[in-house]
Amino acid sequence: MRCVVCSWLMMCACLVSSALGQEGKAKPIVHRQRASLLDKSVAEHPEIDFVFTDSKGKEVDWEHAVPSAKGVTAQGKLVIWLMDYNAPLFERLSGYGLHSIQVHYANKWFGKLNAEADRDPNGLGNIRLEAATGEDFSPLVTIPKADSIMERTRHFLLWLDQTHPEENWKQFLSGDRESVLWDRVILSGISHGSTTAARFALHQKVARVVMFSGPRDNNQQWQTLPSATPKDRFFAFTHTLDMGWEKDHYPRSWKMLGLDEFGPYADVDKQAYPFGKSHQLITSADVGGNADRAHSGSVPGSAAIKDASGKYAHEQVWKYLFEAK
Repeated sequence: MRCVVCSWLMMCACLVSSALGQEGKAKPIVHRQRASLLDKSVAEHPEIDFVFTDSKGKEVDWEHAVPSAKGVTAQGKLVIWLMDYNAPLFERLSGYGLHSIQVHYANKWFGKLNAEADRDPNGLGNIRLEAATGEDFSPLVTIPKADSIMERTRHFLLWLDQTHPEENWKQFLSGDRESVLWDRVILSGISHGSTTAARFALHQKVARVVMFSGPRDNNQQWQTLPSATPKDRFFAFTHTLDMGWEKDHYPRSWKMLGLDEFGPYADVDKQAYPFGKSHQLITSADVGGNADRAHSGSVPGSAAIKDASGKYAHEQVWKYLFEAK
Protein backbone atom coordinates (compact mmCIF):
# COMPACT_ATOMS: atom_id res chain seq x y z
CA MET A 1 0.00 0.00 0.00
CA ARG A 2 1.34 3.40 -0.97
CA CYS A 3 -0.06 6.73 0.11
CA VAL A 4 0.46 9.88 -1.93
CA VAL A 5 0.20 12.91 0.36
CA CYS A 6 -0.75 16.19 -1.26
CA SER A 7 0.25 19.38 0.51
CA TRP A 8 -2.70 21.52 -0.61
CA LEU A 9 -5.03 21.97 2.40
CA MET A 10 -2.79 19.55 4.29
CA MET A 11 -5.14 16.69 3.52
CA CYS A 12 -4.69 13.22 2.13
CA ALA A 13 -5.61 13.51 -1.52
CA CYS A 14 -5.51 9.93 -2.60
CA LEU A 15 -5.24 6.35 -1.54
CA VAL A 16 -3.34 4.07 -3.88
CA SER A 17 -3.68 0.33 -3.47
CA SER A 18 -1.67 -2.31 -5.25
CA ALA A 19 -3.96 -5.05 -3.99
CA LEU A 20 -5.70 -7.03 -6.70
CA GLY A 21 -9.28 -6.14 -7.55
CA GLN A 22 -11.75 -7.75 -9.95
CA GLU A 23 -10.35 -10.52 -12.11
CA GLY A 24 -6.81 -10.06 -10.81
CA LYS A 25 -6.52 -6.44 -11.93
CA ALA A 26 -4.90 -3.81 -9.74
CA LYS A 27 -7.40 -1.74 -7.78
CA PRO A 28 -7.82 1.80 -9.10
CA ILE A 29 -6.44 4.97 -7.60
CA VAL A 30 -8.96 6.62 -5.26
CA HIS A 31 -8.83 10.32 -4.36
CA ARG A 32 -10.96 11.89 -1.67
CA GLN A 33 -11.44 15.30 -0.13
CA ARG A 34 -14.02 17.06 2.03
CA ALA A 35 -16.45 19.42 0.28
CA SER A 36 -16.06 21.92 3.12
CA LEU A 37 -12.35 22.25 2.30
CA LEU A 38 -12.76 22.62 -1.44
CA ASP A 39 -14.84 25.82 -1.42
CA LYS A 40 -14.91 28.39 1.37
CA SER A 41 -18.44 29.47 0.40
CA VAL A 42 -20.13 26.11 1.13
CA ALA A 43 -22.44 25.92 4.13
CA GLU A 44 -24.32 23.50 6.32
CA HIS A 45 -28.12 23.23 6.24
CA PRO A 46 -29.06 21.37 9.43
CA GLU A 47 -32.78 21.91 8.80
CA ILE A 48 -32.53 19.22 6.10
CA ASP A 49 -29.68 17.28 7.77
CA PHE A 50 -27.12 18.57 5.27
CA VAL A 51 -24.04 18.95 7.46
CA PHE A 52 -20.29 18.47 7.42
CA THR A 53 -20.11 16.50 10.68
CA ASP A 54 -22.86 14.28 12.11
CA SER A 55 -24.14 14.18 15.70
CA LYS A 56 -21.42 11.68 16.63
CA GLY A 57 -18.64 13.88 15.31
CA LYS A 58 -18.08 11.87 12.12
CA GLU A 59 -17.02 13.83 9.05
CA VAL A 60 -19.72 13.19 6.44
CA ASP A 61 -18.88 15.59 3.60
CA TRP A 62 -16.20 13.43 1.99
CA GLU A 63 -16.20 13.26 -1.80
CA HIS A 64 -14.46 10.55 -3.85
CA ALA A 65 -12.95 10.34 -7.32
CA VAL A 66 -11.49 7.52 -9.42
CA PRO A 67 -9.82 8.12 -12.80
CA SER A 68 -10.06 5.89 -15.83
CA ALA A 69 -7.80 2.87 -15.48
CA LYS A 70 -4.43 2.84 -17.19
CA GLY A 71 -4.22 0.44 -20.09
CA VAL A 72 -7.87 0.79 -21.16
CA THR A 73 -9.33 3.08 -23.79
CA ALA A 74 -10.60 6.22 -22.06
CA GLN A 75 -14.17 7.14 -23.04
CA GLY A 76 -13.83 10.83 -22.19
CA LYS A 77 -16.87 10.68 -19.93
CA LEU A 78 -17.38 11.54 -16.27
CA VAL A 79 -19.78 9.55 -14.09
CA ILE A 80 -21.31 11.59 -11.25
CA TRP A 81 -22.60 9.11 -8.65
CA LEU A 82 -25.41 10.58 -6.52
CA MET A 83 -25.19 8.26 -3.54
CA ASP A 84 -22.61 7.15 -0.98
CA TYR A 85 -19.28 6.08 -2.45
CA ASN A 86 -19.40 2.51 -3.81
CA ALA A 87 -15.88 1.11 -4.23
CA PRO A 88 -16.83 -2.01 -6.27
CA LEU A 89 -18.88 0.09 -8.69
CA PHE A 90 -16.16 2.73 -9.13
CA GLU A 91 -13.63 -0.04 -9.74
CA ARG A 92 -15.74 -1.26 -12.64
CA LEU A 93 -16.34 2.22 -14.01
CA SER A 94 -12.60 2.80 -14.03
CA GLY A 95 -12.17 -0.45 -15.93
CA TYR A 96 -14.71 0.72 -18.52
CA GLY A 97 -12.49 3.73 -19.23
CA LEU A 98 -14.64 6.22 -17.28
CA HIS A 99 -13.64 8.89 -14.77
CA SER A 100 -16.00 8.91 -11.76
CA ILE A 101 -16.79 11.14 -8.81
CA GLN A 102 -19.18 11.04 -5.87
CA VAL A 103 -20.24 14.42 -4.52
CA HIS A 104 -21.76 15.43 -1.19
CA TYR A 105 -25.10 17.14 -1.72
CA ALA A 106 -28.39 17.75 0.09
CA ASN A 107 -30.08 14.36 -0.09
CA LYS A 108 -31.38 13.77 3.45
CA TRP A 109 -34.58 15.79 3.41
CA PHE A 110 -36.69 12.64 2.98
CA GLY A 111 -39.15 12.28 5.83
CA LYS A 112 -38.82 15.97 6.62
CA LEU A 113 -40.48 17.64 3.63
CA ASN A 114 -42.33 14.90 1.76
CA ALA A 115 -45.81 15.79 3.07
CA GLU A 116 -45.48 19.45 2.10
CA ALA A 117 -43.87 18.67 -1.25
CA ASP A 118 -46.54 16.14 -2.21
CA ARG A 119 -49.16 18.89 -2.29
CA ASP A 120 -47.53 20.00 -5.55
CA PRO A 121 -47.36 17.34 -8.33
CA ASN A 122 -43.83 18.57 -9.07
CA GLY A 123 -42.91 19.42 -5.47
CA LEU A 124 -40.41 16.67 -4.78
CA GLY A 125 -38.87 17.15 -8.18
CA ASN A 126 -38.44 20.86 -7.52
CA ILE A 127 -36.53 20.12 -4.31
CA ARG A 128 -34.31 17.69 -6.20
CA LEU A 129 -33.69 20.27 -8.89
CA GLU A 130 -32.76 22.95 -6.38
CA ALA A 131 -30.33 20.50 -4.74
CA ALA A 132 -28.84 19.83 -8.17
CA THR A 133 -28.55 23.41 -9.41
CA GLY A 134 -28.66 25.77 -6.43
CA GLU A 135 -31.37 27.74 -8.22
CA ASP A 136 -34.64 28.71 -6.53
CA PHE A 137 -37.00 25.99 -7.74
CA SER A 138 -38.70 25.16 -4.43
CA PRO A 139 -40.19 27.34 -1.67
CA LEU A 140 -39.54 24.53 0.82
CA VAL A 141 -35.73 24.66 0.78
CA THR A 142 -32.97 27.19 0.32
CA ILE A 143 -29.93 25.55 -1.24
CA PRO A 144 -27.36 28.08 -2.51
CA LYS A 145 -25.32 27.48 -5.65
CA ALA A 146 -22.21 26.61 -3.63
CA ASP A 147 -24.04 23.69 -2.04
CA SER A 148 -25.50 22.26 -5.24
CA ILE A 149 -24.42 19.20 -7.19
CA MET A 150 -23.37 21.43 -10.10
CA GLU A 151 -21.07 23.70 -8.14
CA ARG A 152 -19.64 21.03 -5.85
CA THR A 153 -18.82 18.99 -8.94
CA ARG A 154 -17.01 21.98 -10.45
CA HIS A 155 -14.94 22.64 -7.33
CA PHE A 156 -14.04 18.98 -6.98
CA LEU A 157 -12.88 18.89 -10.60
CA LEU A 158 -10.82 22.06 -10.09
CA TRP A 159 -9.09 20.43 -7.12
CA LEU A 160 -8.54 17.16 -8.95
CA ASP A 161 -7.01 19.01 -11.90
CA GLN A 162 -4.73 20.96 -9.57
CA THR A 163 -3.58 17.95 -7.59
CA HIS A 164 -3.62 15.28 -10.32
CA PRO A 165 -3.22 17.03 -13.70
CA GLU A 166 -1.83 13.87 -15.29
CA GLU A 167 -5.29 12.26 -15.01
CA ASN A 168 -6.90 14.89 -17.27
CA TRP A 169 -9.82 15.92 -15.07
CA LYS A 170 -9.80 19.30 -16.84
CA GLN A 171 -11.41 17.66 -19.89
CA PHE A 172 -14.72 17.97 -18.01
CA LEU A 173 -14.37 21.72 -17.39
CA SER A 174 -15.03 24.61 -19.75
CA GLY A 175 -12.06 26.62 -21.01
CA ASP A 176 -12.68 29.37 -18.47
CA ARG A 177 -13.20 26.69 -15.75
CA GLU A 178 -16.47 28.36 -14.76
CA SER A 179 -18.71 25.42 -15.65
CA VAL A 180 -18.81 21.67 -16.09
CA LEU A 181 -19.09 20.26 -19.61
CA TRP A 182 -22.33 18.43 -18.94
CA ASP A 183 -22.48 16.78 -22.36
CA ARG A 184 -19.57 14.64 -21.15
CA VAL A 185 -21.33 13.63 -17.92
CA ILE A 186 -23.15 10.40 -17.03
CA LEU A 187 -25.53 10.94 -14.10
CA SER A 188 -26.12 7.83 -12.00
CA GLY A 189 -27.41 6.74 -8.61
CA ILE A 190 -29.46 4.19 -6.75
CA SER A 191 -32.85 4.73 -5.08
CA HIS A 192 -33.27 8.46 -4.32
CA GLY A 193 -29.92 9.03 -6.08
CA SER A 194 -31.31 7.63 -9.32
CA THR A 195 -34.43 9.76 -8.86
CA THR A 196 -32.41 12.96 -8.53
CA ALA A 197 -30.28 11.90 -11.52
CA ALA A 198 -33.43 11.55 -13.64
CA ARG A 199 -34.87 14.90 -12.51
CA PHE A 200 -31.58 16.69 -13.09
CA ALA A 201 -31.25 15.17 -16.58
CA LEU A 202 -34.67 16.46 -17.60
CA HIS A 203 -33.40 19.95 -16.81
CA GLN A 204 -29.76 19.68 -17.94
CA LYS A 205 -28.62 17.85 -21.07
CA VAL A 206 -26.12 15.13 -20.18
CA ALA A 207 -24.51 12.24 -22.04
CA ARG A 208 -26.43 9.47 -20.24
CA VAL A 209 -28.50 8.60 -17.16
CA VAL A 210 -28.09 5.24 -15.38
CA MET A 211 -30.82 4.58 -12.80
CA PHE A 212 -30.53 1.72 -10.31
CA SER A 213 -33.58 0.80 -8.19
CA GLY A 214 -35.46 3.91 -9.21
CA PRO A 215 -36.71 6.52 -9.92
CA ARG A 216 -39.19 6.98 -7.09
CA ASP A 217 -41.56 9.93 -6.36
CA ASN A 218 -44.64 7.86 -7.11
CA ASN A 219 -47.15 10.68 -6.45
CA GLN A 220 -45.34 13.14 -8.71
CA GLN A 221 -45.75 14.18 -12.33
CA TRP A 222 -42.33 15.69 -13.06
CA GLN A 223 -41.33 12.51 -14.94
CA THR A 224 -43.54 13.69 -17.82
CA LEU A 225 -41.81 17.07 -18.21
CA PRO A 226 -39.88 17.86 -21.41
CA SER A 227 -36.35 16.49 -21.28
CA ALA A 228 -33.14 18.33 -22.13
CA THR A 229 -31.45 14.92 -22.31
CA PRO A 230 -32.67 12.70 -25.15
CA LYS A 231 -34.88 9.94 -23.77
CA ASP A 232 -32.82 7.27 -25.52
CA ARG A 233 -29.99 8.15 -23.11
CA PHE A 234 -31.91 6.92 -20.02
CA PHE A 235 -31.21 3.35 -18.80
CA ALA A 236 -32.66 1.56 -15.76
CA PHE A 237 -32.12 -1.67 -13.80
CA THR A 238 -33.93 -3.11 -10.78
CA HIS A 239 -34.89 -6.29 -8.98
CA THR A 240 -38.56 -7.27 -9.21
CA LEU A 241 -38.76 -8.03 -5.46
CA ASP A 242 -37.78 -4.44 -4.68
CA MET A 243 -40.72 -2.71 -2.99
CA GLY A 244 -40.38 0.15 -5.48
CA TRP A 245 -41.09 -2.30 -8.28
CA GLU A 246 -43.86 -4.23 -6.56
CA LYS A 247 -45.68 -1.01 -5.61
CA ASP A 248 -45.40 0.31 -9.18
CA HIS A 249 -42.99 3.15 -8.39
CA TYR A 250 -40.34 2.25 -10.94
CA PRO A 251 -42.59 0.88 -13.72
CA ARG A 252 -44.67 4.06 -13.50
CA SER A 253 -41.62 6.33 -13.68
CA TRP A 254 -40.04 4.32 -16.51
CA LYS A 255 -43.22 4.62 -18.56
CA MET A 256 -43.60 8.33 -17.81
CA LEU A 257 -39.98 8.86 -18.85
CA GLY A 258 -40.74 7.07 -22.10
CA LEU A 259 -38.37 4.13 -21.71
CA ASP A 260 -40.91 1.74 -23.23
CA GLU A 261 -40.29 3.45 -26.57
CA PHE A 262 -36.97 1.62 -26.71
CA GLY A 263 -38.21 -1.89 -26.12
CA PRO A 264 -40.05 -3.94 -23.48
CA TYR A 265 -38.66 -5.06 -20.14
CA ALA A 266 -35.63 -7.31 -20.54
CA ASP A 267 -35.20 -10.07 -17.93
CA VAL A 268 -31.41 -10.23 -17.70
CA ASP A 269 -31.56 -13.70 -16.14
CA LYS A 270 -33.18 -15.06 -19.30
CA GLN A 271 -31.86 -12.74 -22.00
CA ALA A 272 -28.18 -12.40 -22.87
CA TYR A 273 -26.19 -9.25 -23.54
CA PRO A 274 -27.13 -6.84 -25.16
CA PHE A 275 -30.57 -7.60 -23.67
CA GLY A 276 -32.50 -6.76 -26.82
CA LYS A 277 -31.08 -3.22 -26.54
CA SER A 278 -33.76 -2.52 -23.95
CA HIS A 279 -33.51 0.46 -21.61
CA GLN A 280 -35.62 -1.32 -18.96
CA LEU A 281 -33.64 -4.16 -17.36
CA ILE A 282 -34.98 -6.35 -14.56
CA THR A 283 -33.85 -9.36 -12.57
CA SER A 284 -35.77 -11.82 -10.41
CA ALA A 285 -32.68 -13.63 -9.15
CA ASP A 286 -32.85 -15.33 -5.75
CA VAL A 287 -32.30 -12.92 -2.84
CA GLY A 288 -33.86 -15.17 -0.22
CA GLY A 289 -37.11 -13.23 -0.28
CA ASN A 290 -35.34 -10.18 1.17
CA ALA A 291 -36.81 -7.00 -0.34
CA ASP A 292 -34.08 -4.83 1.21
CA ARG A 293 -31.39 -6.93 -0.42
CA ALA A 294 -33.34 -6.76 -3.68
CA HIS A 295 -33.27 -2.98 -3.46
CA SER A 296 -29.50 -2.78 -2.92
CA GLY A 297 -28.62 -5.75 -5.10
CA SER A 298 -28.85 -3.90 -8.40
CA VAL A 299 -25.33 -2.50 -7.92
CA PRO A 300 -22.01 -4.17 -7.05
CA GLY A 301 -21.60 -4.81 -3.36
CA SER A 302 -22.44 -7.24 -0.58
CA ALA A 303 -26.12 -7.46 -1.59
CA ALA A 304 -25.43 -8.13 -5.28
CA ILE A 305 -26.36 -11.51 -6.76
CA LYS A 306 -23.54 -13.99 -7.37
CA ASP A 307 -23.41 -17.06 -9.58
CA ALA A 308 -22.46 -20.61 -8.56
CA SER A 309 -18.76 -19.77 -8.86
CA GLY A 310 -19.08 -16.83 -6.46
CA LYS A 311 -18.71 -14.14 -9.13
CA TYR A 312 -21.15 -11.29 -9.65
CA ALA A 313 -23.98 -12.45 -11.91
CA HIS A 314 -24.66 -9.04 -13.44
CA GLU A 315 -21.25 -7.89 -14.68
CA GLN A 316 -22.54 -7.67 -18.26
CA VAL A 317 -25.61 -5.74 -17.12
CA TRP A 318 -23.53 -3.04 -15.43
CA LYS A 319 -21.22 -2.78 -18.44
CA TYR A 320 -24.19 -2.48 -20.79
CA LEU A 321 -25.88 0.24 -18.75
CA PHE A 322 -22.83 2.50 -18.95
CA GLU A 323 -21.70 1.64 -22.49
CA ALA A 324 -24.72 0.75 -24.66
CA LYS A 325 -24.92 2.89 -27.79
